[in-house]
Amino acid sequence: MQQTTVRHDGRGDTQMRALRVERDIFDYAASSLLYCCGKTKILCAVNIQQGVPHFLRGTSSGWLTAEYGMLPASTLARTPREAATMRRSGRTIEISRVIGRVLRAVVTLDVLGERTIVIDCDVLQADAGTRTASITAASMALWMAQERWLADGTITEPIMTDEIGAVSVGLLDGRSVVDPDYIEDKQMAADLNFVLTRSGKVIEIQGGAEKEPISWQVFEQLREGAISGVQEIFNFVDAHCGRTVLASPEQSKTTGQ
Repeated sequence: MQQTTVRHDGRGDTQMRALRVERDIFDYAASSLLYCCGKTKILCAVNIQQGVPHFLRGTSSGWLTAEYGMLPASTLARTPREAATMRRSGRTIEISRVIGRVLRAVVTLDVLGERTIVIDCDVLQADAGTRTASITAASMALWMAQERWLADGTITEPIMTDEIGAVSVGLLDGRSVVDPDYIEDKQMAADLNFVLTRSGKVIEIQGGAEKEPISWQVFEQLREGAISGVQEIFNFVDAHCGRTVLASPEQSKTTGQ
């Protein structure tokens, strides 16, 4: 087992950046939140609408999809609006699909009927880890929406079979480090994104070696770091995002440091 080393921001190798969440950012969404992981900030909203894609029509099954985007001021060098260029980048499309895909793995779509859940994840500020932060934020927001839909009769039974946490783990100077920021991310010898469930199962692993192949022993260190990081996320959720049916947006605003 590797020894914990202090990183440039004072964290240990297995320590996540500071987590913070503020709920009910929007009045018109079924649920919404601002999720911050260090300097990375994600605004996430969940809505439900009538209708499903053509391949599901007549099946009585629902659908879940997601859209991911980065605001112009989210990066050091301004990111052009994709609406202005009339073209979505490959990265935007890929991350949108990833968010939808991993959440569909823990959602019982038949409960929805022919309705579609749409999850919007907008990056307000990027300091690495926007993909994993968006997945985590989307899972939290969807759970909030589920509570409200159960309370108002939109659904008659829970749709989520599990919760999701996602974290990036990298190899830096021969050490496995959890949740790297941008300074660390650009120096990584390997970088993997893990999407895990609260029950301890794997949904998806993405990434690979950046400079040279890594051994299975190193992969095991990265895996252990991911498990530790995701557990820290769920500890935060339990401490700051109680699993109770929410009242009005004004009554249910929560901020956790």
